Amino acid sequence: MNAPIPIRIEEAGCGSGEVLRQRGQREVFCGLTGIVWLHRRIQDAFFLVVGSRTCAHLIQSAAGVMIFAEPRFATAIIDDRDLAGIADAQDELDRVVTRLLERRPDIRMLFLVGSCPSEVIKLDLSRAAGRLSQRFSPAVRVLSYSGSGIETTFTQGEDACLAALVPTMPEAAPGSPPALLVAGAMADIVEDQFRRVFDELGIGPVAFLPPRRANELAEVGPNTRVLLAQPFLADTAKALENRGATVMPAPFPLGEEGTTAWLRTAADAWGVPAERFEQVVAARRERARRALAIHRERLVGRSVFLFPDSQLEPPLARFLSRELGMTLVEVGTPYLHRQHLAPELALLPAGTLISEGQDVDRQLDRCRAARPDLVVCGLGLANPLEAEGLTTKWSIELVFTPVQGYEQAGDLAELFARPVRRRGLLAA
Repeated sequence: MNAPIPIRIEEAGCGSGEVLRQRGQREVFCGLTGIVWLHRRIQDAFFLVVGSRTCAHLIQSAAGVMIFAEPRFATAIIDDRDLAGIADAQDELDRVVTRLLERRPDIRMLFLVGSCPSEVIKLDLSRAAGRLSQRFSPAVRVLSYSGSGIETTFTQGEDACLAALVPTMPEAAPGSPPALLVAGAMADIVEDQFRRVFDELGIGPVAFLPPRRANELAEVGPNTRVLLAQPFLADTAKALENRGATVMPAPFPLGEEGTTAWLRTAADAWGVPAERFEQVVAARRERARRALAIHRERLVGRSVFLFPDSQLEPPLARFLSRELGMTLVEVGTPYLHRQHLAPELALLPAGTLISEGQDVDRQLDRCRAARPDLVVCGLGLANPLEAEGLTTKWSIELVFTPVQGYEQAGDLAELFARPVRRRGLLAA
């Protein structure tokens, strides 16, 4: 019934292989999970989930934040009165937001985050955001986006959040010089590292989306050139293009090779001479190679199976194959954005099996038949597969951990080497 539909990708390096388009049962977290890293990124923003107690438990447990730590997220609980229509949901939301802003005067940007429950009862959060933004402006800007997991995977929560920010970005003045915008949430230390490289290359001005503070949104216009730091930002990229910006296709900055190609894309756009580029990145590349060599010895020649979870799978597969010498059994991804991933697909080995979407039972059958040395999958599949004797890596950890750039290349490799090492110790 849900048999995979093969689709050829002739333009990619893996053009001789097939893409299996699957539409069946999926195993993924919802977009609310993105709040776990986004609330750390925008330091004066607050994320108010309009959802159920289940939503609150999900974020609280995923973030591991105790309630007295005053995190920058919370849940406005939809209870029986709201569901029965006894209470006016808009009035209730206004009351909750007013109390929140009175208690937390440091908030400068408030996101109303939709959930499965709020979407089921058709609560119009965009209207609420507009009304509340007018009420609390200019001290607080109120925006809304959907974190519902009904039809999305968990990293799309970040995409929806950043896409909601794009319309609020100032318009660049006509004739302004070219500017670089790096889109995608990264740890502060990674941003600082990239900013130093761009400065040394003479590339700029450079801005990052999301910014660290609400009032630091960059200008955007026809002279804005965008580098995506994450492969799951389809809506954000489209919104930026609608503002006149140009998205520059590039491999993603994972590992030494990916980081070099990503930086070179910006360097070429700014006309940086090849000699200057090599001078700036040479020492960093060498450090990354040495860090990778430590873990390559443990992983080279081993097979890996990637379940669809975060949309990071194609660039991770490229990294594992080309920089760590692993054999790709199957590369699953929830969605395959051809334009953004074309540079990555071109670097995958010929014959690589790529699957888009998921039919989890069929995919589990293929995984069990292949018996790979390492399985990259979500938490819901990891423990059962471990019980069957397979070695697993939690894919969600690859989103929570700083992994982009030269200095993090060894850390990224270690995330895959660690479970293999653990399995070896247990078997000894």
